[in-house]
Amino acid sequence: MAEIKLPKLRGRTPVKMTISIAPDLGRALHEYAEAYHKAYGEAEPVQELIPAILEAFLASDRAFSRGRRGSGEARG
Repeated sequence: MAEIKLPKLRGRTPVKMTISIAPDLGRALHEYAEAYHKAYGEAEPVQELIPAILEAFLASDRAFSRGRRGSGEARG
């Protein structure tokens, strides 16, 4: 089993957003989806992984987390 940082996806209700990304990032995301499939034995489309990847990135950014806590805004 491959070791990847992203945990297995949990149930989710999406909010639709549209973005454009560079071709290199698109390839890397597809490669990550392959690694996810190897790690968990379940295939997830790239568009399902992107929100979890962004969430994990934001959670790992300590300066951003401190700023959110300092702003006094409740987040869910």
